[in-house]
Amino acid sequence: MAYLTRIAHALVGRPEALPEAIRDEFPELCALRYRRGGLPLRIGGWALGRRTVAAITLGRTIFLAEVTRLEAELLLHEFRHVEQFAERRTFPLRYIWESLRRGYHANCYEADARSYAARRVVRTNRSSSHEDV
Repeated sequence: MAYLTRIAHALVGRPEALPEAIRDEFPELCALRYRRGGLPLRIGGWALGRRTVAAITLGRTIFLAEVTRLEAELLLHEFRHVEQFAERRTFPLRYIWESLRRGYHANCYEADARSYAARRVVRTNRSSSHEDV
């Protein structure tokens, strides 16, 4: 049975819980599933010419590489990809097409996710600093 569990973890990762501090500060992240490891990270890496990627989103599940730290900005970036999935059923195809045309970093979906995460973290930091006064 342990052998099958190892195979399953290699394919779909293992469940990962969010730290309480992140859950409290960014409650929207609680609605998602998190998995540590798995084949999707390797496939994403291969597409970028790397061994793996730090994180990848499929539907409402965020796959995290073994060495990836659970940081709010990364998780919010991936949360935005969850929203992009929900906005358009064709998102995966559009994402691939954008990446092929413009490259990973210039991909409009990546730019949008980076911008969303940065704004969300700044907004939360401002709110926290006002509470301290």
